[in-house]
Amino acid sequence: MSAPNHLSLYDQSAPVEYGSLLQFSDDPVACMRRLHSKYGDQAVLQDHGQRLVFVFSPELNRQVLSDSQIFQSQFFAVRGSRNSSQRRVTSGLLSQNGSEHRDTRRSLKDVFAKKALPGYHGIICRLTDELTRSWQTGSGCDLNSEMVQFMLRMTSALLFGLDDVEFAEKLGRLIDRWTHRNHEVGMGALVSAPQFAQAYDSLLQQAEELEHSIREMFSRHRSGHTDGLNILSLLMESAAGEQHISDDQLVGHATLLFAAAHLTTAHTFSWTLLLLSQHPQVLQKLKAELDTHVAGEIPRLEELENLHYLDAVIRESMRVLPASSYSQRITAQPVSLGNLHLNAGTPVIFSQYITHHRPDLYDQPDKFRPERWQALNPSPYAYLPFGAGPRMCIGAPLAMVEIRTALTIMLKRFHFQIEPMSTVNGHVISTMLGPTSPIHATLLPTTVLPTTVPIMGSIHSLVELPEQARVIAQRRAA
Repeated sequence: MSAPNHLSLYDQSAPVEYGSLLQFSDDPVACMRRLHSKYGDQAVLQDHGQRLVFVFSPELNRQVLSDSQIFQSQFFAVRGSRNSSQRRVTSGLLSQNGSEHRDTRRSLKDVFAKKALPGYHGIICRLTDELTRSWQTGSGCDLNSEMVQFMLRMTSALLFGLDDVEFAEKLGRLIDRWTHRNHEVGMGALVSAPQFAQAYDSLLQQAEELEHSIREMFSRHRSGHTDGLNILSLLMESAAGEQHISDDQLVGHATLLFAAAHLTTAHTFSWTLLLLSQHPQVLQKLKAELDTHVAGEIPRLEELENLHYLDAVIRESMRVLPASSYSQRITAQPVSLGNLHLNAGTPVIFSQYITHHRPDLYDQPDKFRPERWQALNPSPYAYLPFGAGPRMCIGAPLAMVEIRTALTIMLKRFHFQIEPMSTVNGHVISTMLGPTSPIHATLLPTTVLPTTVPIMGSIHSLVELPEQARVIAQRRAA
């Protein structure tokens, strides 16, 4: 990506805009919305010899995501030298291509298969039960912070068998900080800006610290300091068998699986609870379903199968505020894409957020309306919260079990009242759309529905909230 990428146009009306690429890294959603509004299904942002190509339609998503030989993953632009920690911690499934990716995905398939999900259900229930028993009706909480910490424990337990909260938090902070720095430095491969080059040495140092912690975790596993069924133990069993996965390879898999699972799921919980709290009529309907189909406070797996409105709520939340807002591919060889001809090495951005907000695909696309899913059946390339094609998120089934189970337990015990006139900001960091401010709420008994309240912040640029939340807040701010 550091060399200029070349692009040929079939006609002079091709959608090219000249300007700094930093406008994309500064605010990806705003940049992509403007490009989509101005140019349509594809656009090119050009800064001197560097270009980013954007695709926004299901048809172009299909071409980019279904052909993994031409449109290859380069999840991390900065891989480090061959013997560096940076090379090892980036050498996992997300950064692999071709036969290496196919073989690795095959070796991980059974670990994330549907038949393995019942084994994880008990862990999810236990950790959610512990979280909700620490809450008290009438007390306040920051939903954003609560969900991030909750998913640190959950991800550490499911992936690594860790129930050491202190170590899990340390590891989570290391991985999150390292992931953010990767994307920051990676933008330096596209833009000649000194702040990106200056961060490179810090990235390498963070990678060394992270690898040390990951290998410490391996030692804990092998000495028996793990709790219950976990994915790393299953991977280690594969490593000892026919798959021959080395510890160096396990370092990359463990790092990238955690990075992909932690904040994306935490953000989905935060956004869903916020949306339900601002749409009490939706919550009321969901409560009726939970009361009807879930006998106790902890759902059985078979009970979750009957929660169709819960599924609609989750789908709609991941549509309107997708935790993964965009991703990218790199062309491995020259290819035609729409009315563009791309040479090898061209970055291509596809966006879950923009595709999910197209009015030709979704009526009133900026509104949270779970009822739409009663009759809606979009193609895999029109609705893609977990991606699509041969590189679709391998952990999607497990993530859905986590979300469905944990939300059921939370909502069987509490409702959440958002604090009036509080500020809720959202922004894309490292491709992930999440809250960048606290989400202040008061815990309510389930006999009381929350009310829609005016709130402030950039959330209003991302989703259309009910009139009370939007207009009153704007008037008071004025």
